[in-house]
Formats: sequence, C-alpha cells, structure tokens
Amino acid sequence: MRGHIALENGRIFTGRLLGAPLAAGGEVVFHTGMTGYQEILTDPSYAGQVVVFTAAHIGNYGMHAGDSESERVHPRAVVVRDFCRRNYHRGSEHNLDHALRRAGVPAVSDVDTRALTIALRDGGVCRGFVGAGDPRELVERARALPAMDKVDWVSRVTRTTAGPYERQPTIADPCEVAVLDYGVKKSILDCLVEAGCRVRVFPASTGADELLAGPTEGVFLSNGPGDPATLPHLVATVGRLLAADVPLFGICLGHQLLARALGADTVKLPFGHHGANHPVHNLATGRVEITSQNHNYAVPDGSLDPRRALVTHVSLNDRSVEGLRAVGRDAFSVQFHPEAAPGPSDSLHLFHAFRERMLARRQLAATLKERHAAAN
Repeated sequence: MRGHIALENGRIFTGRLLGAPLAAGGEVVFHTGMTGYQEILTDPSYAGQVVVFTAAHIGNYGMHAGDSESERVHPRAVVVRDFCRRNYHRGSEHNLDHALRRAGVPAVSDVDTRALTIALRDGGVCRGFVGAGDPRELVERARALPAMDKVDWVSRVTRTTAGPYERQPTIADPCEVAVLDYGVKKSILDCLVEAGCRVRVFPASTGADELLAGPTEGVFLSNGPGDPATLPHLVATVGRLLAADVPLFGICLGHQLLARALGADTVKLPFGHHGANHPVHNLATGRVEITSQNHNYAVPDGSLDPRRALVTHVSLNDRSVEGLRAVGRDAFSVQFHPEAAPGPSDSLHLFHAFRERMLARRQLAATLKERHAAAN
C-alpha cells in the first residue's frame, strides 16, 4: 500500500507502508549507523520520535533474542529506503516487519531517505506523520502533535513498579550501585554488571534518601528521552545526591541532568546526534574516541562554571560538551554511549573507572575505621 511521511513544514515523501497498518507521528530524527536497528528501535531514548535510517538496507539480519535494549519498540514510526522482507541470519527469530506489526508501529519504505535527511539537516528536526491517505491531512496531523518539550517522556519509559529490581555479577564482593531509570538500556546494565557492580534499578521519581539507603556505594544516572530543561524534579534529586557526595556516573540524559544540577545550561541541537561514528576528544588523554550517540539536547560550550565542573570530553563535530567532572565532588558524566550497543567500544573503560572510584571510597572508609579503632 502507498504511504507517506509528511513533515509539519509541508514536505511530503512517498513510499510503501509496512509494519502496523495505522498512522502515527512524532519528532523526526535520522540515524546514521550502518547496523544495530534492533537496538535502536528498542532504545527508550527514542520514545516519541520517528526514526529515519540513512543506511540503505534495513531488516536483512532479522530480529534476535537477547539483542533488544528493552521489552518493546519505542519510536512512534520508522522510515527506511530499502526494507528487506526476508532475513538471512540463522539466529533470527523473526523479521522486522513482524516485530513492528506486533509492536503496533507503522513504517514506510522506498522513501528517498537522502532527500529526507538533507531536509532535516538543513531545516532542523520537526514533527512528522507516517500513514496512508491524503498527505495534506498527514501534514495537519503532524502540526497538531505536541512538541517534545511539552511531554514528560521519562515518566512514560521508566519502570513503574515500586522498589528496585536487581542484577547480580558473578564476582564476590561487588560494588553496590543504585540506577536511576530514566529509560535505561539493557546494555548499560550489562556493562555495569560486567565491571563488577550489583545494580538495583529504581524508578525515575525515586528520591535521594531512598537511593542512598542500604548498601549503596554509587549512583548511576541513565539515558532517557526528552528535554532536560523540563525535568526540574529530576535535577533537584541529582543536586541532593551531589550534596551527599556519593560517587555519581551519568550517561546521555543523566549527563545533561548532572550538568544542570551543577548550574549549566542545556540546548536543543539543530538535528541531534544519532549515529555510531561521532569523534570525541578526551581532554585528559589527548586521544580521540569514536562514540555512539543518541541525543537531541546538549550542554553548550562555555556553559559550565569552572568552579563547579570541568569539561573532560568535547565533540569534534560541534564543540558541545561531551563529558564533565564535578569539582570537589566524586561525580562525572558523558554525553555519548560508552556501552556501544550499537557502536564502537572505545569508551568501555568508563564503567571500570566508575567501579574504581567506588573501591577507592571503600578503601578510604576501611582505613579511617582502622585508624579510629587504633586510636581507641
């Protein structure tokens, strides 16, 4: 069936419908990665968006058990150039069309995604609607959609059951990490566990006192969707965690919330960073790390007060702040995704650096306890 992706600015791109037989819309973004569509589609950070894949062929290796980043597909719709209805990987459970139908997510293929990507690059991200019928009606439906900053997307993707769920590493005496789930990816939890952490995952609304109760040695601030400037309640929680001086590690939205808690600004990027080959300059080592990224908001260059935080990583594409370290507090964060799912593994060392910070705190506490005992 013939279908369209209609943008709020009146641009219309025509192709063939697949996936769920319905219409849906959201903020349209493009992703430049060559592989990893399953991880991208199940990443909660894409909630409320329409994802345009710039890779020419999508769906050729199917959908695999264990590779999803969450339990469901999060984008509102998908746009591709060449959709492979058959997949050729022996480990595939089912094809992408089946996964989209089961998730209730429409898609359109045979679209000139080069032209669509250029339109988004030149005009900036905008709202769009995917569906059949009169494309002029789709344009009006796109214009009627709420802006991303008018919806609390974090509340729609965070876990809703009270209390945490846990994951246990195989090593003895692991570090105890409380994870604030703003839309956390499974691969991030995997990396924390592999680095030697027992993780307890809490809903985004959890207060600082509950996070710090029990055996917590560090707090992780996860990735997630939406505009950090519209989440002052989450910023306030991060501020209280900073005041408690517990080791903090943030990724993506967690990085932005930490930056705002330290007094910095965040801004919306013209068309976001969505891909697996973004170069980032590590100012501590001088090395350039190739990173996976997925965000529409960023901490602008010059926004951080050097008395409160220092820049540790810088984007070589637009000079936005890709990493920071708090002054006088054991807290750091990065804008990119070191878990590399999908993407390169240049920055996996950050998970081990977080564990080393917690172990150093543990050793210091043990030393002080021994000295106190000896003094008495």
